[in-house]
Amino acid sequence: MNTDVLTQEGPSQARRDYGTISLIGLAHGCSHFFHLLLPPLFPAFIRDFGLSYSELGLLVTVFFIISGLGQALAGFVVDRIGARPVLFAAMLCFVLASLAAGLAGGFAGLMLAAALAGLGNSPFHPADFTILNKRVSQARLGHAFSVHGISGNLGWALAPVFSIGIAEATGNWRHAYLGTALLALAVLALLWWQRAALDDRQGQWAHASKTATGASPAEEHPMAFLRLPSVWLCFSFFFFTTAALSAIQSFASPALGQMYGLPLSLTAYVVTGYMLCGALGMVVGGFLVARVQRLERTIAAAMAAAALALLLTASGWLPPLAALVLTALAGLGTGLAGPSRDMLIKRAAPPGATGRVYGTVYSGLDLGFALAAPVFGALLDRGHAAGVFSGAALALGLGIGSAAMVGLSIVRRSVAQPA
Repeated sequence: MNTDVLTQEGPSQARRDYGTISLIGLAHGCSHFFHLLLPPLFPAFIRDFGLSYSELGLLVTVFFIISGLGQALAGFVVDRIGARPVLFAAMLCFVLASLAAGLAGGFAGLMLAAALAGLGNSPFHPADFTILNKRVSQARLGHAFSVHGISGNLGWALAPVFSIGIAEATGNWRHAYLGTALLALAVLALLWWQRAALDDRQGQWAHASKTATGASPAEEHPMAFLRLPSVWLCFSFFFFTTAALSAIQSFASPALGQMYGLPLSLTAYVVTGYMLCGALGMVVGGFLVARVQRLERTIAAAMAAAALALLLTASGWLPPLAALVLTALAGLGTGLAGPSRDMLIKRAAPPGATGRVYGTVYSGLDLGFALAAPVFGALLDRGHAAGVFSGAALALGLGIGSAAMVGLSIVRRSVAQPA
């Protein structure tokens, strides 16, 4: 009987799934694109405004602090009014951030742009995952998480090329922000046009209808999910894995230069390679999600391989080009773990609280970015280049421990539930 239902409903459901997945992937890629709204043009700000690297670093910190705090709060807003209007408001913030950056006359204007971009970035994970979990069929949910992760990596990869390309082609960096504003407007227009595919008022939860205590979601206090250990373990998992990403994204290139004597013309590609390998890993990880029950084991194996690669780079034993390649290949492991990570959070989330849970645990991502960068930067300033890679490997190891404890918590909760 189930086969007949799938045969009759499969094609139309598949079209709906693919439409929602594509739109959410585009929106998520846009959010990662705006992570790098300001950094690619830092040299222009130094030249025109006389800013220091410390001041420019403060812009990044402000972005992630506002994004992290906003993300935790945005989850409650998503659960109350729905994900779709919140997503539209976030895209509008990106338009305003672009205009603020393009019109900036100094540090204060750039700070306003960073704040607006951080505010716009804050709702994406709770909004995205609420829509995906409610509208995409269980069979394609792993692939949806995979596309979601890949689109983020591609957004990171596109931003510097887009902004620097426009600035160099026009001879005026302010024109780059006209381009980013138009890009955000175009994405917002497309999301509005296809808004029916983003309607999270439709659909149903694929997981249990009752919590571990047996109470329905409506009977529980809105903050009840904070009592679940799995929520805070997921938060710590994001914090540690993002700390590792921050090390590679910000400092792998100069660290490889210091350790192995590689020129910047080569090491500059390590982050691009890491992100592309991460995207490839997410494709594979999307298929594994549907075939593996104990997701924490997939996460542990993939991230342990990535940590081992980074430790080998930190050892200084490798030939220079091998160190460059191995660092990039570490992204394969972290990317492969991505879809399993997102599905693990879904299983940890009580029904009806997905926005709040994703908002809370993903704020660990912003906190990891905000706090880890100064630590790894200080290591590099003091000549401890190997500490960038060994520290990233240690952070991945701590993330593995958090994921293992999340999996154990979910197993215990499922055993405790009444039949």
